[in-house]
Amino acid sequence: MNSSVSASEAQPTATAKLQQELASQAVGVTLRAVTKKYGSFTAVENISLDIPAGSYTCLLGPSGCGKTTTLRMIAGHEDITSGELLIGDRRVNDLPPAQRNTAMMFQNYALFPHKTVWENVEFGLKMRNLPKAERIQRVDEILEIVGLTKFAQRKPAKLSGGQQQRAALARALVTRPQVLLLDEPLSALDENLRVRTRSELRKLQKQFGMTFIQVTHGQDEAFALSDQIVVMDHGRIDQIGTPEQIFQMPASRFVARFVGDNNIFVGKISDVLQGNQYAILRLDVDGIGSFLCRGQAADLGMTAACCVRSDSMTMTPYPPTDSTLPNQLTARVVAIEFTGYVTRVSLMVEATGAELTYKVRSHDWIANPVQEGQLVTLSWTTENCVFLSH
Repeated sequence: MNSSVSASEAQPTATAKLQQELASQAVGVTLRAVTKKYGSFTAVENISLDIPAGSYTCLLGPSGCGKTTTLRMIAGHEDITSGELLIGDRRVNDLPPAQRNTAMMFQNYALFPHKTVWENVEFGLKMRNLPKAERIQRVDEILEIVGLTKFAQRKPAKLSGGQQQRAALARALVTRPQVLLLDEPLSALDENLRVRTRSELRKLQKQFGMTFIQVTHGQDEAFALSDQIVVMDHGRIDQIGTPEQIFQMPASRFVARFVGDNNIFVGKISDVLQGNQYAILRLDVDGIGSFLCRGQAADLGMTAACCVRSDSMTMTPYPPTDSTLPNQLTARVVAIEFTGYVTRVSLMVEATGAELTYKVRSHDWIANPVQEGQLVTLSWTTENCVFLSH
């Protein structure tokens, strides 16, 4: 055996060393009853959240929901009005940003236009007074990892949007933070580049084992990137879960609407049955029908809601073969949209005016089309009908 080769193979590469260093120092972030007020306006109200070390967490919600304010409080760019914030086991409420060992990647990248990529990445290290030799080593190392070595002497204006994004990421990572904070880093990119770049982000996060916390208003982005999604609304946390949990089991009408493509029905609970893994509730919806949904136990007679995804329904010609079955209704097709892979059908329940959406693969639609104005029956399983707690 060639001893020189085996010795070389036994030595970790610079990239592997950096991976080990960042992974070993990754920490979690904890918010306990955190509130942020601006005068009489409450931007974030009494939120508690655990972000595991080494995870990718997305704060998801519409504009003004408090997600960016939460990120800025973690970074130290906003003071906390009340509550407690821990990075690892350190309480950091009163620590300035430079002492929190986090790094922020901003929405507009905030690259210095007059500096080269290399100088932009080096800037944070110079501010920390690191020796020149160490600065050179770290910058060269991180530029190689993000694939920008040959662009090191270019200025930001000479880079593509994706390259600018990687330069901003390199500048954040070169300081070797315990937590990387990302404020809508993909929003300035076109759709194709956004998809490619988010894949790179996820790959780097897994590669380094770091804690990433990202703000986004894009559901697809949150689903693609996250280990954990935190859905926020009006300064509060509405639901925390994995992408699969948020997608398949929204907890509220707000989450069901925000993640999209859910048909929501509001009625009164008329029966509660015990299923194998969850309660089965019967919801009577005026003018539409009686539906069975899965969820937790609830009080008889209370007003509640359930939802079913537009792609979890079956559509057949009217009349139904058995009109006594639950989880079916009659609606009229009002519009058909071919969007490529998927065909979207808009419908209306004539008795109430309720608007519904049905989605199907275009391949299947072409095989069994219906016409605008036609009456159809929509049906779905109890498994695909989710009770909404609020």
